[in-house]
Amino acid sequence: MSSHDAQELVERGYRLAKEVTRHHAKSFFFASYLLFGQRRKAAFALYAFCRRLDDLVDGDGPDVVPVDLPVRLAKARQRVAELYLPMPELASKELGSPAERLMTAEAQSPWDAGEFAALEHTVRHYRIPEQPFQDLISGMEMDLTKNRYSTWEELDLYCYRVAGVVGLMLTPVLGCSDVEAAQPAADLGRAMQLTNILRDVREDLERGRVYLPAEELAAFGLTEEDLRLGKVDERWRAFMRFQVERSRVYYARAAAGVHYLSGFGSQRMVRLMGAIYGDILRDIEARDYDVFSARAHVTTRRKLALATAAFVRPGTALPAPRGEAPVPLLPTGTGG
Repeated sequence: MSSHDAQELVERGYRLAKEVTRHHAKSFFFASYLLFGQRRKAAFALYAFCRRLDDLVDGDGPDVVPVDLPVRLAKARQRVAELYLPMPELASKELGSPAERLMTAEAQSPWDAGEFAALEHTVRHYRIPEQPFQDLISGMEMDLTKNRYSTWEELDLYCYRVAGVVGLMLTPVLGCSDVEAAQPAADLGRAMQLTNILRDVREDLERGRVYLPAEELAAFGLTEEDLRLGKVDERWRAFMRFQVERSRVYYARAAAGVHYLSGFGSQRMVRLMGAIYGDILRDIEARDYDVFSARAHVTTRRKLALATAAFVRPGTALPAPRGEAPVPLLPTGTGG
């Protein structure tokens, strides 16, 4: 392939990734207007990669896991390894040599050639390490084997793998290589994933999944049957207040790391993204924690108001905590 053809493939991939993002991630796409040039295109390329992985797991219905899905995820691991052949210093230390990993697994690739070329361009341009990509695939593999979570520790690992690592992928794109930024970036992903889980309790039940930790449901006197009945009583409200408070702690911890980002528009973009997702929690509260009868969301008018705040008063969008932000504890004597 000539260099001109290769460049055309990369540009086509970025265009495809932009459309994938526009269609599937409206809040992320809205916040991305605060980024410019290559940073914005790179954010789309990363989102498209994550979306294709998610489609592998969720795209074939709630109850039927295709027999070749583990093989396809193995292929995804292999394709990621390909990116790091010329960059062994960024390759995963846990998984060994990328070249050796390429010698196993055959399956249909879920990525368009252009999208993958754009991803490769992004990874090389911003020198994004491999481990977050492989950890994301590990999170997708969890969805193959787990549809219930016993403890917060189990769910926290899942949230880190499917969302926290996305923050780690984006951090170099947003203009930061400081290792101190890793934890806040992962915490923003955790907060957003937990927000999704609280919003989507009904939808997850319909897909045969309960992400809410059984230990914590029991601590508030709740059972899975209560979820199926869609009961919004004081037990449920107390449980949801606890979960919302936990989510906000992670948003606050993420806010404390925003100052590490040096890319033009990056700080405002992250603040706006966190503010929009955090506002879903406000809508859940406004619905008296009823996430069963309708889906909590953020209106376009509200997004515009949050965007204005991110421009005019950045500190009010995803505000940083004044001191340490402790994670709330379960009710004394009722939980683990």
